[in-house]
Amino acid sequence: MKEYQAVVLRLTRHTHDDEDALTDLLNERSRGGWEPSMMTQEAGRLTIVFARPSDRER
Repeated sequence: MKEYQAVVLRLTRHTHDDEDALTDLLNERSRGGWEPSMMTQEAGRLTIVFARPSDRER
């Protein structure tokens, strides 16, 4: 069984800031064992769904 976590990242008009925020988010979740499983982008926001094995599978 897997557990999931959804994160909504609000995008700005500053590309460098958005890149830094996304990089930090991905690195932080990766250290916790989370892997991106789905990503959608809408006006001004990016939604990323992360997944990892549940405690029973680790």
